[in-house]
Amino acid sequence: MFGSLAGCRAQRPVVAGLSPELARRIEVTIRTRANIPFNYQVLVTDMHPDATLPNYNDVTITVGEYGKPGKPLSLLMSKDGKTLAQLTTFDLTKDPKDLVSDAGRPARGGSEKAPVRIVVFDDLECPFCARMHSAMFPAILQRYGDQVRIVYKDFPLSQHPWAIHAAVDADCLGEQSTPAYWTYVDYMHAHAPDIGGQEHSLTAAKIQLDKVATDTGDANKVDTKKLQACIAKQDESPVTAGLREGESLNINGVPALYINGQTINGAAPIEFVYRAVDDALLAQGVTPPPAVPLPDLNAPAPAPTAPAAAAPAARSPQPTK
Repeated sequence: MFGSLAGCRAQRPVVAGLSPELARRIEVTIRTRANIPFNYQVLVTDMHPDATLPNYNDVTITVGEYGKPGKPLSLLMSKDGKTLAQLTTFDLTKDPKDLVSDAGRPARGGSEKAPVRIVVFDDLECPFCARMHSAMFPAILQRYGDQVRIVYKDFPLSQHPWAIHAAVDADCLGEQSTPAYWTYVDYMHAHAPDIGGQEHSLTAAKIQLDKVATDTGDANKVDTKKLQACIAKQDESPVTAGLREGESLNINGVPALYINGQTINGAAPIEFVYRAVDDALLAQGVTPPPAVPLPDLNAPAPAPTAPAAAAPAARSPQPTK
């Protein structure tokens, strides 16, 4: 048995300019530092001068199970053979503000040219989202005004049974009216515990959601037939697109905020949100407004008394398509 193993020895590559002793030192270092198992082979398979760092060579390490193709790993080694390094590069050519698009979504606050864009992945049945919505965003708009533009994207969680239906209804309103969309969102976040009645019936919840959406549409003078057809169709594909986008950003819970690309997950203290907005303004040469007393996010906010209550007008309505 042991004799058969002796016949499995692979041919070691010969790398120009690299001595077998130094190649062995590199291989053992990588194996030890990366805790590579004994049944995996570590080989130096290439070395050439680095194009941007004159004192370093690019070294390719191939790691894989014995007898199988390995995966390459790129490293840097100083030309004196004394230092091995791994360089991670990041693309700085893209504006972090464009990491998450706000295109086609109803907006609150400033215009498309506002220096700060806040994109929020939201769930209309989420109590943490409701707490943030009721206290944080009025405070942000009051402090920053037209300097911020706020957009919500759909990210209904699977444990919330009517959240997808509510998101579809909100988007149906948003297709025709930005104020109607925000009126509906305001109402849902203020009354989520009451949706579905005392027994929290899903059937009753859906009926109630549709009624609130219809009443909100009537109050905002949208095309009733078009709205009712959209509600009846319950096309979930736009909501699913929001979920897929959030998943691609590794979002696994809500609320999730993107402030000119900076991520804040969960119901974070508002001072951290203020700090992120201030930093985004300063980066663009804009002086942030003076500090204000912090709102109490745990204090209950006045709730809209009717689904058709007027929403704060968006300064630059952008209906969805």
